[in-house]
Amino acid sequence: MCIRKKFLPNKGICQITFILPASVANNSKKIALAGDFNAWSTEKNPMKKQKDGKFTCTLKLPMWKKYQFRYLLDDTRWENDWDGDGLIETPYKNRFNSLLKL
Repeated sequence: MCIRKKFLPNKGICQITFILPASVANNSKKIALAGDFNAWSTEKNPMKKQKDGKFTCTLKLPMWKKYQFRYLLDDTRWENDWDGDGLIETPYKNRFNSLLKL
């Protein structure tokens, strides 16, 4: 997994590209990016499948904040991003969300 950050300090935002490789996507038909930046919606930020099988999604988010997020594969399986800026424990036992620091 990969997260690319492009900081735009004059605008106070960061352009983030989330990349889920084909090996993790594992032939998924659809993948959603959900987090506190979109009220954990699984509809607002669908990832786009690329020709090589990976999925990508690019967002612009305000800087100087922390965001929690996860990927939802085929509406059935949640995945964390191990290349994020860490993991944060959720209220659910032994569950974690990925962390993004901007």
